[in-house]
Amino acid sequence: MDFGESVIEVSGLRRRYGRSGDKGFEAVRDISFTVRRGELFALLGTNGAGKTSTVELLEGLARPTGGRVRVLGHDPYGERGAVRHRTGVMLQEGGFPSGLTAAETVTMWAGCTTGARPVDEALGLVGLIGRRDVRVKQLSGGERRRLDLALALLGRPEVLFLDEPTTGLDPEARHTTWDLVRRLREEGTTVLLTTHYLEEAEALADRLAIMREGRIVAAGTPTEVIGTHPARIRFAMPPGWFVGDLPPLAELGVLRHQEAGGRVELRTAGLQRTLTGLLLWARDKNLELEGLDARTASLEEAFLAIAGATESPAVAEAPASGALTGRNG
Repeated sequence: MDFGESVIEVSGLRRRYGRSGDKGFEAVRDISFTVRRGELFALLGTNGAGKTSTVELLEGLARPTGGRVRVLGHDPYGERGAVRHRTGVMLQEGGFPSGLTAAETVTMWAGCTTGARPVDEALGLVGLIGRRDVRVKQLSGGERRRLDLALALLGRPEVLFLDEPTTGLDPEARHTTWDLVRRLREEGTTVLLTTHYLEEAEALADRLAIMREGRIVAAGTPTEVIGTHPARIRFAMPPGWFVGDLPPLAELGVLRHQEAGGRVELRTAGLQRTLTGLLLWARDKNLELEGLDARTASLEEAFLAIAGATESPAVAEAPASGALTGRNG
């Protein structure tokens, strides 16, 4: 996809709660990144990593402690009037009046929104037309999340902030939401997404950043981030054969291996090379490797290795990403 100019620019961003020194807490610690027009950028991290604190600064809900934020060329906090009508925000919780119907809620919100979509169009986008006359208190948790999304899309935003958008949705509704987000992106909407569903980030994101303890510790496309972690090959050794009978593992490109109950797992940075060597060996020995399973690392495996690390590593960034960096403060 050919992305346009940057519409979100973050440089040296910091956010501190409380007083300086030991009495306060620095939730965001000197991070920098950009998001280009028409791009879907995912911000990932465990609870407390600093994602929501960062997104609130981008939304203009608070002033940064340090650093610089620009959304559509403006300071979202100091120049809120120039930014707000061009952005859509879906918070983790909407807080709707429980006595209003879904349609009344959208109508009320439309009165505060520049260039709002028609009510039924907004509800139709998220599959709530059939629930338009149902009171909010009678909607399921997943339906309330879809109503949140309808309100975020009401003003046809150029930039859309989605904070855990599919929490509480069933699998069908989640995939329907993914299709909607993809369509919005194809139409040119820039999307910044936070999510705990790693398959969601892997399916949707053009680029992503993983935060830990307020810092960006890995960044790039999903493929680039996943590629920094080894692939795996699993199989059962034929009866009477052992790991020591395999070709030298180092020559196969194996980084490490383990064996338990006759099953072998190989970890490799070169899946094709290792798998080819293994299969040629099995062919030459006229052996069948039962239960053979080879696959690249998943985003979940990469995320757990990065976000769950106990020490702060240097930022893992593929050179091709270019416009996204993280710095230790």
